[in-house]
Amino acid sequence: MSRHSSAAPDRASTLSFWLLLAFLAILWVSGGASRADVLGQAFVRSSAWLIIVVAILALPRVDWRAVREPAIVLGAAALLLIFQSVPLPPAIWTELPGRAIFNEAAILAGVDQPWRPLSISPSGTSNALASLVVPTAVLLLAGNLTREQHWRVAVFVLFLAGAGAVLGVLQFSGAKFGNPLINSVTGAVAGNFANRNHFALFLAVGCVLALAWAFREKAGLWKTGTAFGLLVIFVLMILATGSRSGVVVGLLGIMLALLAFREEIARKFRILHRRYSVALIILAIVAVIGVIWLSIYLERAASVERATLLEGESDLRLQIWPIVLDMTRAYFPVGTGFGTFDPAYRIGEPDSQLNTHYVNLAHNDWLQVVLEGGVLGLVLLAASFLWFGLRSFNAWCVPDNRPGSCSLARTGSIVIVLILTASITDYPARTPMVMALLALAAIWLMKGKSKGRISLIPESG
Repeated sequence: MSRHSSAAPDRASTLSFWLLLAFLAILWVSGGASRADVLGQAFVRSSAWLIIVVAILALPRVDWRAVREPAIVLGAAALLLIFQSVPLPPAIWTELPGRAIFNEAAILAGVDQPWRPLSISPSGTSNALASLVVPTAVLLLAGNLTREQHWRVAVFVLFLAGAGAVLGVLQFSGAKFGNPLINSVTGAVAGNFANRNHFALFLAVGCVLALAWAFREKAGLWKTGTAFGLLVIFVLMILATGSRSGVVVGLLGIMLALLAFREEIARKFRILHRRYSVALIILAIVAVIGVIWLSIYLERAASVERATLLEGESDLRLQIWPIVLDMTRAYFPVGTGFGTFDPAYRIGEPDSQLNTHYVNLAHNDWLQVVLEGGVLGLVLLAASFLWFGLRSFNAWCVPDNRPGSCSLARTGSIVIVLILTASITDYPARTPMVMALLALAAIWLMKGKSKGRISLIPESG
């Protein structure tokens, strides 16, 4: 029995590891869009369900305890979506804020008021619920992995970011090809994503993972040089995308990663002679600044060009956010239902804002969660932030003398910070690829310093 027990975790972790890599590869190809009507969504979700079925049938165990905190958040989100889909009697839903227009529609049609769910667009909420299969599959597989396997997954994600950068270079050079699985814009530098902001965020995550790979514990010096090369490529591609938010999250990610691995960075520089260390630092700074300056001088840094035009152009986000705020007040405290922004905005959009631009999302996920989820969405968001804050405090502020004990947790913390920051002006976590990265980062955040530290949930039991 003991031999079986010791063999089972190896078999479970190995199978989970390869299934997770396969799923991440599928997401790289077809998980770069957020729209519900793209072909990639069907491919991603069917693949996720297939992997879940294979995992349930083939895995000797599923270690939910290793991912229980993110799983609780995910389960709470699923329950909220189900609650929003339950039909309510007319006496209840007609009294909900913002439902008067639907009440009047039945009166004008001369029919009895039907039972309606809290969601104003049940199909949109059903699509949102179906999208949760992606993080569910990631949690199911990643919970079985060892710490070392998680680092290998991180390196694989770094490889995918590098592959995305190569794809971006081809697009930047003028190669015109589209991905039939996502609603990509031909000619745009968006890599494997439909949106350049999401691609820039992916590259920013690549910057973090490159530094984590180079400076985790006692990695070889050759990794430092390779990581620096990748860093330059990722930064240049972020500039080429034209994403202003990408520049912000890219710089933020690099600074936080340097802060997270400062001890290992200092150790590696101590190995070198002091003169060489100073010269290397100066050379690296000059090289990065020089490459960025050359990129701007040759008019290849679209992100910088767009940033200089910000004051002269009418930014659509600044126009729609006040409208979304008014909508949030009108539908609060119950919200419109997740996945319903498109019809809700068409109802609330003032005539003065009617133009050729198609607004299907708020371009501010923090605000959109409150609009669609109401007070329950706000509570879920606050609880998630509380969990993230406590876990990040453990990773960054609580002393621990074990070598490398904080590296994976800090990496996860930084990735989550980047996604949250990008969500202020966009909706990256609504794409399956970033959704999977968010789930992975939450697990990495749990992997560091879990015993004897602050936690929302006791470790025993």
